[in-house]
Amino acid sequence: MTPEQIDTLLETIPDARDGLTRTERIILYVLHETQRELKGRNVPTVMLYGRVVEYVNISEAELHVYLDRLGVSGG
Repeated sequence: MTPEQIDTLLETIPDARDGLTRTERIILYVLHETQRELKGRNVPTVMLYGRVVEYVNISEAELHVYLDRLGVSGG
């Protein structure tokens, strides 16, 4: 297997501890940190997307799929 294939495989396998993938964990971490910066206010999806793509390469549509899966509502 190439390193890229291994990374892809590791990305799709959920962690045994909590069932989150690496991308889901990054999204939740970035969401939490951004909420802290905004003093608890809601985080606009565009702002969240801009910060998440600094860590992982996903499209805006993929972010929405992850947010739906994680139960993050847009209010």
